[in-house]
Amino acid sequence: MPDDIETSFHAAIETGKINGAVICATNGDGSFVYNKALGERTLLSGEKRPQQTDDVLCLASATKLIATIAALQCVEDGLLTLTDDLSALAPELAAKQVLTGFSDDGETPLLEPAAQPITLEMLLTHSAGTSYDFIDPKLARWSSKFNRPGENTQRPVEEAFSYPLGFQPGAGWMYGTGLDWAGLLVERVTGGTLGEHMQRRICDPLGITDAQFSPVTREDLRARLVDLNPQDPDGLGRAVMGGHGEPNKRSRGHFGGHGLFMPGADYVKVLRSLLVNDGKLLNPITVDDMFQDHLSPEAAVAHRAALASPMGVFFRVGLDEGTQTGYGLGGLLTLEDIDHWYGKHTLTWGGGMTLAWFIDRKNDLCGIGAVQATLPTDADLAADLKQTFRKDIYRKYTAWVKEEWKKLPEIPTDSNSDFV
Repeated sequence: MPDDIETSFHAAIETGKINGAVICATNGDGSFVYNKALGERTLLSGEKRPQQTDDVLCLASATKLIATIAALQCVEDGLLTLTDDLSALAPELAAKQVLTGFSDDGETPLLEPAAQPITLEMLLTHSAGTSYDFIDPKLARWSSKFNRPGENTQRPVEEAFSYPLGFQPGAGWMYGTGLDWAGLLVERVTGGTLGEHMQRRICDPLGITDAQFSPVTREDLRARLVDLNPQDPDGLGRAVMGGHGEPNKRSRGHFGGHGLFMPGADYVKVLRSLLVNDGKLLNPITVDDMFQDHLSPEAAVAHRAALASPMGVFFRVGLDEGTQTGYGLGGLLTLEDIDHWYGKHTLTWGGGMTLAWFIDRKNDLCGIGAVQATLPTDADLAADLKQTFRKDIYRKYTAWVKEEWKKLPEIPTDSNSDFV
């Protein structure tokens, strides 16, 4: 029998590999709801309390979907476009050159001008060249020589990610800082912080009151903050990020790529709004566009290469290597149906080592699964549990649908019936 959520997660809790989990899933009309809080969380005092679905989670890269929505709202408002040059709004991006390597002595970076301007669409799909330096060895080398932060230094987006581009804009693909730059653009065109925009335009319409960017300072949220415990006394999300909390520790301001904290029970509200395309966050045509492939032919080739690379397991977020995929506005996009699982044009991604989310409009299901890991984080176990969530929630939904069908009245078959 395939692994089920309850058995697998409880086994991991009993062995002490994880503290617990929060899983929230629903269909479009809310007739199917699976909300589970498993295990316990540990308070900063060391006291243990049962995990709750409204406990506040470190979203890590699951922030990117929310930042994508914020940027697309600015497109709808006429403040941004998907395909225009961003130079006037972000001269720091326009000034970036492409790092191609280093001189023979290893000291001088070899740089070439960007062949075309960076666009918002590129930033939202990780095809702008704004790769994470810890993923790209060339950029890591550059940062170690020219962009190493001082001890306890906190920097805004434009300083933290001041390193060059990893490839020509639009001509490659690599996971990176695009959503941090997109969040900065939202701030520049709206005149407020990214968090203020998200609260007003995303959280308020959905009745979400418990979201805050790092550092979490609201006492009512800190009281429910999973990642505020003896192993993470600063509430940085160390276990989520694989044992360190550097992204939040080093950030000053609101980073659209990793900085948001929110309960899983609220995050699924965002997923459901996109699932049913209810118009509360974006116009229906914009939501439809999120679920289309936005990679250029060159970027698509690079994306496939990244999925097949040694790091591809992280970029495939649970999908088999041979699955046809693209990249939508907000996450990885399936381009084919997968038997007994995701439908074509499912949007999915995750956060750190421990979070996974998906929106499957074809099969009318969405959900978020958040493993509450202990330190040191067992990355393989976390990956297995996320996959158990992704697969078993479909089995549970299928079983529920079958039971609902049984409740329907039998169709009359006599000759006087209007049914055929």
